[in-house]
Amino acid sequence: MSKADIGLIGLGVMGANLALNIAEKGHTIAVNNRSTAKIDAFVEAAQAEGLAERVLPEADLVAFVQSVKKPRSIIIMVKAGKPVDDMIEQLLPLLDEGDAILECGNSLFSDTQRRFDYLKPKGIGYLGVGVSGGAEGARHGPSIMVGGSKAQWHDAEAVLTSIAAKFKGEPCVAWLGEGGAGHFVKTIHNGIEYGDMQMIAEVYGVMRDGLGMDAAACAEVFKRWNEGPLNSYLIEITGHVLEAVDGESGKPLVDMILDRAGQKGTGVWSAIAAQQLGVPATAIEGAVAARSISSRKQERIAAEALYGKRQGKVDITIDDLEQALLAGKIVSYTQGFSVIASASEEQGWGLKLATIARIWRAGCIIRSRFLDQMASAFAGDAATNLLMVPAFATLMKEASPALRRVVSSGALGELPLICLSSSLAYFDSYRQARGTANLIQGQRDFFGSHGFEIEGRGADLHGDWPSLVEQAAE
Repeated sequence: MSKADIGLIGLGVMGANLALNIAEKGHTIAVNNRSTAKIDAFVEAAQAEGLAERVLPEADLVAFVQSVKKPRSIIIMVKAGKPVDDMIEQLLPLLDEGDAILECGNSLFSDTQRRFDYLKPKGIGYLGVGVSGGAEGARHGPSIMVGGSKAQWHDAEAVLTSIAAKFKGEPCVAWLGEGGAGHFVKTIHNGIEYGDMQMIAEVYGVMRDGLGMDAAACAEVFKRWNEGPLNSYLIEITGHVLEAVDGESGKPLVDMILDRAGQKGTGVWSAIAAQQLGVPATAIEGAVAARSISSRKQERIAAEALYGKRQGKVDITIDDLEQALLAGKIVSYTQGFSVIASASEEQGWGLKLATIARIWRAGCIIRSRFLDQMASAFAGDAATNLLMVPAFATLMKEASPALRRVVSSGALGELPLICLSSSLAYFDSYRQARGTANLIQGQRDFFGSHGFEIEGRGADLHGDWPSLVEQAAE
């Protein structure tokens, strides 16, 4: 009996599409699932696409593991958290030294690091693999961010490289570092995605509520923007979402959808990681907060009844909105890459920002024209903050005035712009040589003797505050 090049456990939507992608690229894949019905359904799907000869279905876990060539690479696509740990324990007695488990779901990077450390002494490799692109990407070419055991990455490299998205012929996949590096980068990718989506939604809100545009008119604007500097997957699909019509009512489908956004945790993880690292990521934090507010539908209805409907009118142009979104996106990506750079330094991963930007250029949800520019910028400049890279500094100088106009007009028009306004505040804070934290340090020393610094006099100084207050009163 022939052996499979790789194995995959978990035939949900993402797992099944990933398995079909692997088979389509010429690799034999063994598949397993807790529910045999899903195995049968997958085999039927593979037959329909003429791929059945490259699929080895095995309902028995022991037989499944034995059907994979050594050293084995076993992909697991199960729910994050305890189910991953449970699956590892089921596989562990069946694996041999040099085999590897590839966890291709969205796991918290610290869990991935723990599993890597747990399996390493046992001779079993553990790869935390971030896969971006949704079901479509999994099927036809995702962006793949690999972290974990480098030797076992080489064992799986041929398969993962073949199924990855391509940008001008270059595979959007890379081994990034040991332990939880891959899953951390995927988490921050999702955080940037949250910010990107929220800013797009805010601009749509200005069009709809501030400029009185219907969904079809908004769709045309986003389609036009996708042909310019804002060209990206999210801008492209925004145009499609806005132009879709509900078959039952004949109304724009977007107008029928309840304004309550869901989230699965990666945005929150991104915001927490940024806070723990001491890196400002206001766009991610704002996007998470906006989704949380959106979930409180009944409270928002009651609040509108209490405070009255918003004025909603703005004095800005479509060109202003395009430039504001451009500036906001630059800030969002700036913050995300800064978080990655800080985590890399703390964890000793040695992450290369140019490589990350390159593997995000195709396949992933945040793919955009921006990322090719960012890859070039990081490759040729030592700065880790994009605002200090000459090419992006030029873009911000040109686009930030429009961001300022949109945010100020939105505030006067009572339109919520959580991400756009926080991006502007970050930009203004970052470029302020003399800020106001001197007062905060004075306050901290007054109530807690935390100390402060005076140039030329040293650090850890303290004020004799009671005496100084008494003198000021005289």
